Parts: sequence; structure tokens; C-alpha cells
Amino acid sequence: MLKVKNIVCKPNITNLFTLTLLFLITACTAPAKKYEANWKSLEKHQAAPEWFQDAKLGIYFHWGPYSVPAYGSAWYPGNMYRKGHRVNKHHTKTYGPVEQFGYEDFIPMFTAEQFDPIEWAELFKSSGAKFAGPVAQHHDGFAMWDSQVNPWNAAELGPKRDILGDLFSELKKQDIKTLATFHHARNGQRNKGPRANGVKDFNSHYPFYEGSPTTTTDPKLAKLFGNFDTIDEFNKYWLDQINEVVDTYSPDIIWFDSWMNMLPESYRQEMAAHYFNHAEKTNQQVVTVHKHNDMPMSLSVLDFEQGGRRDLHPMPWMTDITLGQSRWSYIEGETYKDPSLVIRNMIDVWSKNGTVLLNVSPTAQGVINQEQRDALKQIGQWLKTHGEAVYGTRPFDTYGYGSAGSKSSSHDGQSAKINYSAKDVRFTVAKDGKAMYVFFLGQPNPGSLVKIKALGRHRYAPHSEVKKVTMLGSNTEVKWLDDSYSFNLTMPKAGMNDIATVFKLHLK
Repeated sequence: MLKVKNIVCKPNITNLFTLTLLFLITACTAPAKKYEANWKSLEKHQAAPEWFQDAKLGIYFHWGPYSVPAYGSAWYPGNMYRKGHRVNKHHTKTYGPVEQFGYEDFIPMFTAEQFDPIEWAELFKSSGAKFAGPVAQHHDGFAMWDSQVNPWNAAELGPKRDILGDLFSELKKQDIKTLATFHHARNGQRNKGPRANGVKDFNSHYPFYEGSPTTTTDPKLAKLFGNFDTIDEFNKYWLDQINEVVDTYSPDIIWFDSWMNMLPESYRQEMAAHYFNHAEKTNQQVVTVHKHNDMPMSLSVLDFEQGGRRDLHPMPWMTDITLGQSRWSYIEGETYKDPSLVIRNMIDVWSKNGTVLLNVSPTAQGVINQEQRDALKQIGQWLKTHGEAVYGTRPFDTYGYGSAGSKSSSHDGQSAKINYSAKDVRFTVAKDGKAMYVFFLGQPNPGSLVKIKALGRHRYAPHSEVKKVTMLGSNTEVKWLDDSYSFNLTMPKAGMNDIATVFKLHLK
């Protein structure tokens, strides 16, 4: 029998001391996470940093495989599977039954061969936008970045290039902040099982009919349709994709479409904590934007889709609007809003402490058509002349006056289609308090006397004495009179802007 002697290990005091010292150094130097995944901790984050309040205008674009059919709307992927829907009928007639030609068959046709990130970044810069970026993922489940999480992505399929990454690179060269928008909360399949309260197929983007392609159990294809064994598996997939974009591309803004409240609070909190802590490492002042009650307004900016506020709001907010009359993605035959109307509606937003996110719609090949380019050019030209009254300004004590849009039922205010006139007036003020700006959302009669009662001494008088009044875009000094009851301006006989004329009140 083999006998083994007892072996006594004597501790090496020097090694123990070294290990302890290394542990203490690591513990002291490892950066502590500033934000924890709970609302109390996350509320330490500033919802709208100063650069965001200064920016006023951003651009994004709905673009993906849903741009290929160019029919219906960006909801084509889901509607093509809805039995009896007009998109389903169109799809069957044009491409064949969904069982034979599914949404995944559009992806190779999404070529983006004319996508030029350099030219796009220059176009967005010329429009006056201060931040920009793509719809990173719409409801359809297709990612517009080089993803290791989502196999259905633009770097592997379709364009076979990193759309988000390539554009971000060029935007940064133009000193434009970056934006990634996420709409994929609606991608998760929640339509399984009995239909509640007669509501059919609205719990997710894709319907779930037994035997339909959207019910597939194919491991890869099921991811496109958000069809996981459990909804919690999808919730993690939702979060993993956002974290991947944050870690890889460091966007300055991440913006969320509605239905994020379908995700448990814990996932939303984890998302925000990860993003905010990442920004601490990269020294960024980042912004999250949400809709409805999906995030607390104490740490995230609230967005109104195609809408706005009826009155001035103390907290910065956002509206996302599209150049199309009603569609977000490229649709054959779509008409576009008059740039004059868009600018006037944006002025209304800015006067009420809002920021505008403007959508354009490229074709599947990557063409931003001439109508939209002309609109962006006109917006940029107006801002080049009048930007002093927009960028870096803050709302006045009252947004202005006028009756246009007062009966609008769109959200809490205007619908981005309100026809303003010279009787509608808006105000902003310079951050340093040395100027106030008065916008006429239409052209007043040359030579006419306009009494601005809202600026009367007993109402909302300018914050300090007015030295002189000039018209932006010219050196024209404007005749004015403060009669206590109202602030009076005599309109110049020439040089006023057809879209919106802005007068600068130089203050002491």
C-alpha cells in the first residue's frame, strides 16, 4: 500500500501581498458604473443636453426591403400576410402567393447600389440638419447595420454594406451628430393564441395565422418575423441589438417608435443604463427619445408623431414628421408637402420648445428623388438666412399668437400640415438674452402697421429695453414703437420673405 506523506503548503507572504495589492489597485481604478438599471438612478441623466436644445433639426429616413415594392406603406411586410388586406391582394397579383414569394424574397432586390454616404451627409448638412441617421430597424426585423446578433442585416444581405456605419462615418466628418432609430419593439410575435377583445393581429407587426409563413419554426427565418418560442426570448433579442449598435457605433441619439412599453420595464431600464454608461466612457452627452409613456420624461425626450403641442412646454420635446403627404417609406406616386408649409410648421414647433426630426424616403436603389431634394434645399436656404433666430435659441415666455391649427385634433397640437398665415406670429429668444426674434408665418402687407399686443407691457414685454429692430436677411432697420399697450412694427416695403419673415429685436 502506497503511503502519501501529508504535504503542508506554506503561504508565500510576498505573493499574497502582491495579489492583495493588485486587487486593491484594480478595484480602485476600475470605472464604477454611474447608472444602474432603475428609474431612480437613471434620472441622474439629463434628458435634453444643451447641444440637443440648440440643434432644432434632424433628418432620418425610412429605408429597407419594404422600399422594394414601393406600395402601400412601410407596413407592407406585415400587411402582405394579412388575409384580405389590399396589400395582400396586391402582393399576390404582383409577386404571387406569400407562401411562394415571402418578405425575405424582397431582400436581394434591396440593392442600394446608388447609396452614396458622402453625398447624403452633404445633402443633410445643406438642409440645415444638426443630427441625422437611418431607421436602424423598422418593424420588419431587418437591421441596417453590420450585426452579429441579427442574421437579417444589410451587411450580409441585400446591399451587403454597413449602411448605418458608412453613413455615421461621413456624418461625423460633417460635424453632424448621429441618430439611430429603433422600431423593432413591434417586431416581436405577440399574436399567438386567442384574439383578445376581437382585436386581430395588432399586437405585433406580423400576423400569426396557422400555416402562414410567419409561423415558421426555421431558426433563422423565425428571427425575421420576431417569432420566438417565448416573448421573453424576443425581449432579449430586442435589447441585444440595441446594445450592439450602442457599443459598435456610439450614436448621439437613440430614438424609439411606439410600443416600447410592450417590453417589460426591466428591459427598458437595462437599455438606458447600458447606453448612458457607454456614453460616460465615450464622453458623449447622449439623448433617448420615446413616444407616449414608454420612458420617464425626466430622463428621455417625448416625441409626437406628425404632431406637436398646442402651447409652449417647459420641457424640450420632439416631433417626427415626413416630407411625404402621408407615407414614411418610398411609395410610387406619393406627393410631397410644400416646403413653405414644412418650414412654417417647424417654426411653430421651435417656438414651443420643440425639435423637429424630418423624414425622407429613398428608393430601394438609394435615390432620394428630386422633389425631396428640392424641399431640403429650400429648407436649408431659409435656415441659412434666418438660422440665427432658430439655432441655439430658447422659447420666449409665450410662443406667440394666431388661430391657425387651433382646432386641430392631431395629438396635442399641429399635424405638420397646418396652413399658417401672416396673422400667425411666433417668438424665440437668444440664449444670452441680447435678442428676441419675431416670426411672421406668412407675408404681411408691405408698409402696414402690425400691433403685437402679446408684447405689450402688461402682457409679455421683451425682457429688456429694445435698442432697434432689424429684418433678418438684410440690413434694413424697421420702424417700431412701444406704446405700452402693444409693440408696433411697420412692415418694410420690400425684402420680406415669402415663407416667413423674421424681425430681430436688439435688446440692451
